[in-house]
Amino acid sequence: MRGIAIGRRGWVLPPAGAPSEGPSPRRGGPGGAAGPAGSGRGGGGSSSSPAMAVKDPTAVERANLLNMAKLSIKGLIESALSFGRTLDSDYPPLQQFFVVMEHCLKHGLKVRKSFLSYNKTIWGPLELVEKLYPEAEEIAASVRDLPGLKTPLGRARAWLRLALMQKKMADYLRCLIIQRDLLSEFYEYHALMMEEEGAVIVGLLVGLNVIDANLCVKGEDLDSQVGVIDFSMYLKSDDDIGGKERNVQIAAILDQKNYVEELNRQLNTVSSLHARVDSLEKSNTKLIEELAIAKNNIIKLQEENHQLRSENTLILMKTQHHLEATKVDVEAELQTYKHSRQGLDEMYNEARRQLREESQLRQDMENELVVQVSMKHEIELAMKLLEKDIHEKQDTLIGLRQQLDEVKAINMEMYQKLQVSEDAMKEKNEIIGRLEDKTNQINATMKQLEQRLQQAEKAQMEAEAEDEKLKQEYVNKSESLQKEFSQKEKQLLQLETDLKIEKEWRQTLEDDLQKEKETVSHLRIETEEIINLKKEFLKLQEKNKQLKRVCQDQEAALQELASKLSESKLKIEDIKEANKALQGQVWLKDKEATHCKLCEKEFSLSKRKHHCRNCGEIFCNACSDNELPLPSSPKPVRVCDSCHAILIQRALWKTSRSDHPSHRW
Repeated sequence: MRGIAIGRRGWVLPPAGAPSEGPSPRRGGPGGAAGPAGSGRGGGGSSSSPAMAVKDPTAVERANLLNMAKLSIKGLIESALSFGRTLDSDYPPLQQFFVVMEHCLKHGLKVRKSFLSYNKTIWGPLELVEKLYPEAEEIAASVRDLPGLKTPLGRARAWLRLALMQKKMADYLRCLIIQRDLLSEFYEYHALMMEEEGAVIVGLLVGLNVIDANLCVKGEDLDSQVGVIDFSMYLKSDDDIGGKERNVQIAAILDQKNYVEELNRQLNTVSSLHARVDSLEKSNTKLIEELAIAKNNIIKLQEENHQLRSENTLILMKTQHHLEATKVDVEAELQTYKHSRQGLDEMYNEARRQLREESQLRQDMENELVVQVSMKHEIELAMKLLEKDIHEKQDTLIGLRQQLDEVKAINMEMYQKLQVSEDAMKEKNEIIGRLEDKTNQINATMKQLEQRLQQAEKAQMEAEAEDEKLKQEYVNKSESLQKEFSQKEKQLLQLETDLKIEKEWRQTLEDDLQKEKETVSHLRIETEEIINLKKEFLKLQEKNKQLKRVCQDQEAALQELASKLSESKLKIEDIKEANKALQGQVWLKDKEATHCKLCEKEFSLSKRKHHCRNCGEIFCNACSDNELPLPSSPKPVRVCDSCHAILIQRALWKTSRSDHPSHRW
C-alpha cells in the first residue's frame, strides 16, 4: 500500500508512482527536497520538485477526496448491481461511502466558538437544506425526533442515510451548493463544497438513485462511530482488469437512466405548469361563459317546451286518425260478413292484406313509441335543467333580498347621519351667530383703541410744543425742566408700551377673526357635503325601488315557470299512460320475476310476490302496500310506491287546476 498522510484538513494521498517511504508533499520544504540537488533521496527528483512546490495543499486534498468519492460511488453501484437486492446498513461498500461523504463534507469547515468549547460539525450546513428544499423538512424532523442521537455529528450521519433511502441526496446537496453565500458561513473559501469538486461529487451522486437501501437508523450508535477509510476495497488486482467492459456498460446504463430521470423531472415540471395555465384559462373562460349561458338557458328551454308540446299534439292526432280508420274498416268488414257469406275466399284474402297493413301500422306505431321514449328522456333532461335554473334563480333572489336588507340598513344609517348633520348644522349656525357678535365687539374695541392712539399722539404733540416753549422761556430753570423732561420721557415710554400691548392685542384679535372665518368656510363645505349626501340618499332610494320591482318581476316569472313545469310534467305522465294504453298493459308473469323491481330483494316463502294493478310489474309487500281506485276498477286495488306517488300528484294537480279561477270554464 501507498503511504497516507493524515492532517487536520483531511486525507492526503501521495502522487502516483511515489515510494511509500518518501515524504508527503505537505511535509516537504519549499523546494520539495531535503538537501541539495543530486544528493540524498530528494536528489533523484530534482526536476519535479518545483512543480510539487507550486501545488496548493488544499487543492491536492480536494483532488484526493474527489478521487475517493469517485471510487466509493463506483464501487458501491457495481457491488449493488451484482448483489441484486436492497442494501442493509452492514454492507461494507455502503459504510465506506458514508465515511467518504463525511470526510468530503468536513473539508474546510469553519470552527465555531461557543461558551464552553469550539464546535466543528457538518450538521449546520445540512440543516440549511430544509429551508432551501421544502421536501427535506420530513428528514430533518425525523432526525430531530430520533431518541438515541445526542451529538450533531450523529444527526448528520442519520440525515445522510435517510437522504440515500429517499434517493434525493443529489438534489438536496445541489440546492446547498448553489447557495454559496449561505455556505460561506460554514466553510472556508478553499473548501471542497465551495469549489468545482463539490459540484462534480453532486453529479456523481445522481447515479445512486439506482440503488435501493433499507437502513435502520434507530438501532445504530451513530454518535460514537469512527470514520476510517478502508483503501483495500478500492485497490484493484489483475483479475478485476477483465471487467472493464462490464463497468463501461453499467456506466452507460446509469447515464441513460440519469438522463431519463432528469427528462421525467423536467417534463413533470412543464406539465404541472401547463396544467396550471390551462386551469387558469378554463376558470376565466368559464366565468365569462357562465354569464351568457345562464341567460340563454331559460330561452332555449322555453322554446324546447313549445316544440315538444307541438310534437306531442301532432303524435296524438296521428294516433287518433289511425284508430278511427281501423274502426271503420272493422265495422265495414262485419257488415259485409253478415250480408253475404259467398265470397269467403275474397274476404279471407282481404283480411290477410289488412292484417299485413295493420302489422305495418303496428311497426310504425312502435317506431313512433321509440321516438316518443327518446323525446321523453330529452324532456326529463330539460326538466332537470329547468329545476337547476330555478334553484339558481332562487339563490339569486335570496342574494337580492340580502342586498335589499343591506340597502335598507344603509338608508337607515344615511337617515341617522342626516339627523346628526342637521343637529350639527344648527349648532354651527349658533356658533356663527356668536362669532359675528364677537367680531362686532372686536370692531368696537378697535375703534376705541384708534381713538386712544389719536389722543396719545395729540398729547405727545402738545408735550413737545410745551417743551420747546419752556426751553426758550426758562433757560435758567434747566434743572426743573430736566426733571419735567425725564418725567415726560417716562410718560412717553409708558405710552409706547401701551401702544405695543394694544397692537399685539389687535393682532391676536385679527388671528381669531381669521380662524373664525376658516371655521365658517369649513361649515359651509360640510353643509355642501350634507346636501350631496341627501342627493345620494334620494338616488339610493330610487335604486331600491328599481331593485324591488326587478325582484317582483323575477318572482312572478319564477311562479309562472313553476306552474308551467308542473303542467308539462303532468302532460308527460299523461302521454306515458296513453302510450301504455296503446301498447297494452304488460302483465308480468310470476316465473319471470325473481327480485323486487324497487328494492331488488329476492323473493322467498316469507317475501311473497304482488302485482301492481297499474303498471303490471311484480313487487314485494313493502314496496306495493298501497291501494287506490283506478279507471279500470272503481274499488281500491294494490298499487306500487312509484305509481302511488304519480297518481296522487296527478289528482292533486287536477284538483288545484279545477279550483284555480283561470282554469275554470
